[in-house]
Amino acid sequence: MNVFNRTDKTMLANWWWTIDRPILMALILLMGTGLFLVAAASPSVAQRLDLDAFYFTIRHMVFLIPAVIIMVGVSFLSPRQLWRFSICVLGMSFIAMGLTLISGDEIKGAKRWLSLFGFSLQPSEFAKPAFVVVTAWLISVHQEKTESFDGRKRNFWADYLLCGFLYVLYLTLLGLQPDIGMAFVVTMVFGAQIFLAGLPLRWLVAGILCLIPLGGIGVYLGFGHVQSRFDRFFNPEQGDTYQIEQSLEAFRQGGLTGAGPGQGTVKLHLPDSHADFIFSVAGEELGFFFALALICLYGFIFLRGFNRIMGSDYLFTILAVGGLLVQFGLQAFIHMGSSLNILPTKGMTLPFISYGGSSMLAVAFAMGGVLSLTRRRRMGAEYL
Repeated sequence: MNVFNRTDKTMLANWWWTIDRPILMALILLMGTGLFLVAAASPSVAQRLDLDAFYFTIRHMVFLIPAVIIMVGVSFLSPRQLWRFSICVLGMSFIAMGLTLISGDEIKGAKRWLSLFGFSLQPSEFAKPAFVVVTAWLISVHQEKTESFDGRKRNFWADYLLCGFLYVLYLTLLGLQPDIGMAFVVTMVFGAQIFLAGLPLRWLVAGILCLIPLGGIGVYLGFGHVQSRFDRFFNPEQGDTYQIEQSLEAFRQGGLTGAGPGQGTVKLHLPDSHADFIFSVAGEELGFFFALALICLYGFIFLRGFNRIMGSDYLFTILAVGGLLVQFGLQAFIHMGSSLNILPTKGMTLPFISYGGSSMLAVAFAMGGVLSLTRRRRMGAEYL
């Protein structure tokens, strides 16, 4: 049953008939699942910190409401409004990231958070989707201008000069915090955008075979905590593997159908079970089949989003949506892979599922952008 009649010409009705409703419903389902899992996983963490049992659940709900508003609000924007808004968000995020190095809260040796009205916000999270949209716009604008100037093959280096500057600035700020995991995600997303923009496959392969290993060695040697995580991943006897052992035990205890909502016991001993290891809580309490359904839900959003842009003639739409979806999917893969010990542990939230206000608001902005750019528009109205 549809909410609006097709003859209704109001802005809300136009939004309803042009939005990708299956993606929207899947995202809302993820949000609801996240609230349920945080409510199940967080009481044990709150009690260990001498807080009210529902402390994290209430705070999660506080962020969930503006997240929905942001996602729906951004989906109303036209592509032109979206990249202009993203420029503002990226600029403010870079400034705030600089402030974290001066007056930010230090947690576990990293300075990534700013205190604001009793909440800790992580500016680098908001920079991620804004960076994707801004670089997509820069690449598309430079390619269009170069092609229309003389009709000859565009200058590759001129196209990506500004994007490269923003990328280096972003990575520098992340390295100073430090946040190597996010720097890796940003690098992979930026590489995906360049590939979608027409980078020859041989150049991409050369970059993967040369630049990534060299960068990985540099990071491994330059950051002690990264070295420790990789050493423990490849040789568990070299260090403490308590968290990942507890995570794997949660999946073993859950089996196929799970122990039942709220009945998990491993979460009582698993640090950050409401955030970095919430997928493990899902595996223990709801079982393998639910975990598989959750993976399929992320896969559905990822694949349907790409399917929506396959026929687009607008490079900006392809690059922005492609980058945002890669970011969304890669973040989910890293979280799940860390929980299952197929990747070195990394404190990365599961989009819309894990506790974390900054992450939820930033992902809402990103997926609002996807919903905006995948709306059905009349020919010639793409950039209005």
